[in-house]
Amino acid sequence: MNNAIRADVVEEARRVAEEAEREGLKLRILGGVAVRLRAGERFNPAFEREYADLDCITAKGTSAKAQKFFENLGYVPQKRFNTIYGKERLLFFDEGHDRQVDVLVGTFRMCHEIRIGDRLALEPLTIPLAELLLTKLQIVELNEKDVKDSLALLHNHPVGDEDGDSINGGRIAGLCAADWGLWRTFTANLDSLGGHIGRYELPEESKQRITGRIQELQERIEQEPKTFGWKMRAKIGDRKRWYELPEEVAGGP
Repeated sequence: MNNAIRADVVEEARRVAEEAEREGLKLRILGGVAVRLRAGERFNPAFEREYADLDCITAKGTSAKAQKFFENLGYVPQKRFNTIYGKERLLFFDEGHDRQVDVLVGTFRMCHEIRIGDRLALEPLTIPLAELLLTKLQIVELNEKDVKDSLALLHNHPVGDEDGDSINGGRIAGLCAADWGLWRTFTANLDSLGGHIGRYELPEESKQRITGRIQELQERIEQEPKTFGWKMRAKIGDRKRWYELPEEVAGGP
């Protein structure tokens, strides 16, 4: 195992994912680094930002294996945190580059839970693009990083019916149709993205491309038949809080 931690966090993410594959550990990259990794040479400089940390997710039941894996890669475990929260989340530190590695175990859960489950291994390096966009737009109050990452995803990847290099619109629509709270947050954030496009130096063709993909996702979500549970929760609407606060999730964000 090559345990020389890379200074460039995107290069390091690729190394971590590839080493995990060789070790038989089901682990994928998420967050802004995953967006950058998937874009490759297509990445538009307008969406450039700093990546302070590395975020990953591993399969349920692999916490002990993940802890050994990251220690072997040269990362320092946050032992007390990992002892308390290790079944759901692990933290490691790269002391040489002052960088934290956050490893979710089994599920992504912040303002909303995004079910990845058996889709974790669909892509070789990152979680699928549909889930990647969902994890970005499930946040009730978007920050600049979330906006940039979401726009970058929609700029670089078409909306389609499959995974791979497309954002699986059917997958997103299906999850939103089964969970009113997720639908409420995701659709509100999707609506707001259009208002941010003009803040970035993009050619008109790029702006139209992003706008068209936002509209396509909106249409798919609108047309997807909603579950009985969704309809019942919709009757309550905003009178009851429909999201979790990140600090209420084990260990915080």
